[in-house]
Amino acid sequence: MAKNISFDDYLAEQLKDPEFKAGFDAESAKLESAVALMSERERAGLTQRELAERADVPQSTIARIEHGQNTSFDTMSKIAFALGKKLKVEFT
Repeated sequence: MAKNISFDDYLAEQLKDPEFKAGFDAESAKLESAVALMSERERAGLTQRELAERADVPQSTIARIEHGQNTSFDTMSKIAFALGKKLKVEFT
């Protein structure tokens, strides 16, 4: 009979593998950026299209970032400025 294991325990075990951990950390960073952008856009009461117009980027760029795809610092800076924010990059 298979032993039940919690997701947290399973993840902790998987994170012991350096290759898995590197991929997990990279995806987590993209997800954090996506959630941060979506939260700030919604807090400002803007649609993706409205933010894109303010930032002078295509709406599809906002959608891609909010879905966790990578983008440039230049694009993120334009978006931050359009939201009345500064882009802060931090190594922790």
